[in-house]
Amino acid sequence: MAKQVVHAACPHDCPDACGVLITVEDGHATKIQGDPGHPVTRGFLCAKVAKYLDRVYSPDRVLYPMRRVAAKGFAAKQRRFAPHGRIPSTALGTSSYPPAQESTQAWQRISWDEALDEIAGRFRKIIAESGSEAILPYSYGGTLGALNGASMDRRFFSRLGASQLERAICSAAGEAGLQSVHGEKLGTEPEQFIHSRYIIAWASNIHGNNVHLWPFIAEARRKGAKLVVIDPYRTRTAACADWYLPINPGTDGALALAMMHVIIGEGLHDADYLAKYTLGFDALREKVRAYPPERVAQWTGISAQDIRKLAREYATVRPSVIRLNYGVQRSEGGGMATRAIAMLPCVIGSWKEVGGGLQMSTSGAFGLNKDALTRPDLKPEGLQHTPRTVNMVELGTALNTLSHPPVKALFVYNSNPAAVCPNHNEVVRGLKRPDLFTVVHEQFFTDTTDYADIVLPATTFFEHKDLQTAYGHYYLQVSDQAIEPLGKCRANVEVFRDLAGRMGFEDPCFGESVDEMIDGALASSNPWLEGINRERLERERQVRLNLSGQGSVASGQSEPFLPFANGNFRTSSGKAELYSEAMKVQGLDPVAEFTPPAESRHGGQGAAFPLELLARKADNFLNSTFSNLPSVQEMEETNLLEIHSADARTRGIADGEMVRVYNHRGEIFLQARVDGAVQPGVVAARLNWAKLGPGLRNINVLTSEKLSDLGNSATFYSVLVEVESTKSLP
Repeated sequence: MAKQVVHAACPHDCPDACGVLITVEDGHATKIQGDPGHPVTRGFLCAKVAKYLDRVYSPDRVLYPMRRVAAKGFAAKQRRFAPHGRIPSTALGTSSYPPAQESTQAWQRISWDEALDEIAGRFRKIIAESGSEAILPYSYGGTLGALNGASMDRRFFSRLGASQLERAICSAAGEAGLQSVHGEKLGTEPEQFIHSRYIIAWASNIHGNNVHLWPFIAEARRKGAKLVVIDPYRTRTAACADWYLPINPGTDGALALAMMHVIIGEGLHDADYLAKYTLGFDALREKVRAYPPERVAQWTGISAQDIRKLAREYATVRPSVIRLNYGVQRSEGGGMATRAIAMLPCVIGSWKEVGGGLQMSTSGAFGLNKDALTRPDLKPEGLQHTPRTVNMVELGTALNTLSHPPVKALFVYNSNPAAVCPNHNEVVRGLKRPDLFTVVHEQFFTDTTDYADIVLPATTFFEHKDLQTAYGHYYLQVSDQAIEPLGKCRANVEVFRDLAGRMGFEDPCFGESVDEMIDGALASSNPWLEGINRERLERERQVRLNLSGQGSVASGQSEPFLPFANGNFRTSSGKAELYSEAMKVQGLDPVAEFTPPAESRHGGQGAAFPLELLARKADNFLNSTFSNLPSVQEMEETNLLEIHSADARTRGIADGEMVRVYNHRGEIFLQARVDGAVQPGVVAARLNWAKLGPGLRNINVLTSEKLSDLGNSATFYSVLVEVESTKSLP
């Protein structure tokens, strides 16, 4: 029996980017485990990816190109609402193809030649009638592999002249806030957390979505470190904390400003670091005077006494570090909130210390040659202007109201917009348009494939080769192909290479092999990539970036990586910009400020809809990925509305009862869970596939397309609703 162990890297949207070992016997993957040689993965996987064989070999995989032969929409009989919020695994597991949840009359199996010819023919017709901008690509973080995430696809749509997509739905606001202070997405390496003595997990459910950081924190706590969790929801991580501070949604920026009020007012700041390595401290000192803890307590729900205690401990128990995650930036003021939090380690000088600083993203260190991968220079012959840009957050508006030209074709890959986009009802209305030609490249029949004209079968990371960066550590990896693609599945790179051929594009870049593309990505001027090539990555499995002040404390190297110990900020001034002229040019406060979100209890819109909704990600899914797998569903409770007992009592709602959650955008029916996970005035529900919920809806019927203050991101956590009791589904 032929047996081998293949090294790969998990490409899902998670900071850990785990090193993975896949055991293959006679061409069949039989085991998956974490790579014990990876300094961060250290031999274990999250519960989702540990079950990845169930995903690869699921009987519900899309294995062949399919053409729709029925009306758009979910064709199967609607499932019964599951008691206790669980979907019975028997509702999904099936050995038939197409999957049992899809009507066998909805799809016709076709060949790849037929599919590609039809797509190319429709694209030519649309371009002739409406212009190339009538075609819109739609993709995001379904894979973070450098090639299958953003390479041949970008080349194809640039050469086509299609509308460009602003990929801002998840992290752009936070990244803009972070970069406005630091200039680049760099942060404290996870291995250094063992040296921390005061750890703040700010909007960071480490147990749920950053599990490989937890062992480092656990070791630090064994040595006496204190873990503080700031989160509006009592997460798994909050339940483990030494001190949990529930905060009202969207008020994190006010808390950071109040902390600086205390730190600066009591002389706990690092005057030397501020003088040498920051710009605008005097303006910051003046600004934070307007944010005393007593005032901020009214917004945040955290007492003035606790705000003072938090600020003093953070500034004096050293080294102190903040693990900041993206939940902070999913509100109307999310960019400014991230900016304010990013100032804190600069104010106390914790960047100087091993185990100090802040981690939100480390992705800025990798510096691949993205122009070589994506070829933004490509364009159709004769095109004189840059094609328009459509923000992915506003897909519903784009599909229903955009003109000159209207969107006539949508190509979806690495995303499931019918589940994850805000303003779900408008998105679905647009997807149902009979004149919209929609292609979806997918592994499963998702909410979005229910509105597709053509579905193309996609590979998993077991079935293709890729280059993997990370945003939670500093190790670069090549992810090797472990097995041959199942059925007729093809990787993104192959699909767009084949489409380029069908469209007659003769540019040499469309003929590049995967290895040539990896080589091109590594051919970068980034000094931290010096000495790292594909051959070395294939040989060593994972390679630490060649960081200045090199070394990983955990791996025994002599010097840790302290990105800003001596300044070296990547801003135009070279300093941490506590005052930003660029912010001023945008019409924003050049220091920082807090304004309550309009759609919040403090924002003046709370009369008709007095409850703030946390449209949470599920603990055991990854956005909408993994939602359909029975083995993963068994770990997750879905279709619940979590509500505080005080709010339930005033509405006559009992635990386990059906409730209607609604606002002016839509409604959804869920099962009430009356417990202590949320504070009074806040309710929480979890993202799931719409067709796995009652009424074929999910929480995004309630969210809006309003954009954040920086980065044009979605504001999923600035949502007001009302809740009422109802005895059954309508």
